[in-house]
Amino acid sequence: MSAAGSSSAGAAPMQRALTGSVVRFDREVGLGEVEATDGTVYPFHCIVIADGTRSIEVGAAVAFELLPKLGRWEAASIRPV
Repeated sequence: MSAAGSSSAGAAPMQRALTGSVVRFDREVGLGEVEATDGTVYPFHCIVIADGTRSIEVGAAVAFELLPKLGRWEAASIRPV
């Protein structure tokens, strides 16, 4: 399992929708992680959940995009599939 969120942003990955699943989500603080199908883990904040609910279940299959933020890649535009 790779932790892309903790490394520097580096070169931009291909800009396409990625798929994976939510592996962690803390409703109290609104932070979570998505694991892409390639095993890379990306952090996210609840404000990037596309339907505006600010909540998502752990284990949910999702599609998402990547956003360079604070020197790392984060999941964005997270939507259930």
